[in-house]
Amino acid sequence: QLQLVESGGGLVQPGGSLRLSCAASGFTLRNYAIGWFRQAPGKEREGVSCISSSGSRTIYADSVKGRFTTSRDNARNTVYLQMNNLKPEDTAVYYCAAGFFRTSNYCSILGQYDYWGQGTQVTVSS
Repeated sequence: QLQLVESGGGLVQPGGSLRLSCAASGFTLRNYAIGWFRQAPGKEREGVSCISSSGSRTIYADSVKGRFTTSRDNARNTVYLQMNNLKPEDTAVYYCAAGFFRTSNYCSILGQYDYWGQGTQVTVSS
């Protein structure tokens, strides 16, 4: 069974940091681009970041640029989203998604992915 599992969410104060993990089971992540998305209550899903299968290309939404970093460890079959200087507006359920694209240096934050995780809650509040 192909599965993505996010972890690392939680409650953090403004200015704090969290690192989300996206682990795969049933398939190898090295051939997939990974996207990170979030959805806050009452809002549409938003693309946050992505990383190509080669790791050579990353994209960040303007709202997180300079604060979030995505990376991948193919040996561990895991992708990470390091989130620093968190703000209350970052509060949302965060999802990772895997997509197979023809080119290894492509990724997108527009939601063109094949497999999705169940999400992990991130709450930024004092």
